[in-house]
Amino acid sequence: MKKKITVNIDSTYKYLQLWNGIFNLTNTELNILSTFIDVDKLTKYNNFCSIEIKKAVARIVGIKDPNTLNNYIKKFKDKKVISKVGSNYVLNKLLSPSENGGVIEITINKS
Repeated sequence: MKKKITVNIDSTYKYLQLWNGIFNLTNTELNILSTFIDVDKLTKYNNFCSIEIKKAVARIVGIKDPNTLNNYIKKFKDKKVISKVGSNYVLNKLLSPSENGGVIEITINKS
């Protein structure tokens, strides 16, 4: 028996919530990570955690000092949400929202 589930996702935050059982992020971490992802999509810095992106994220989430976000970046690294490649940080591929219009299909095969 094969079962197909379709999940409509209309925000980066909701996309992250879908996979959060694997990464165990807090609501605050989800909010900050989704903001990092959204800001990163709009920029061309080629570094997920660049100072420019941290400044924008801090402003959006209401954190006065962008360096405070370094604590979250460490948590994201520890939880395997991001990894360092060379001098840049990259998002775990599972958490990169796809360009499929916000629809995720999950197929479950049961014997």
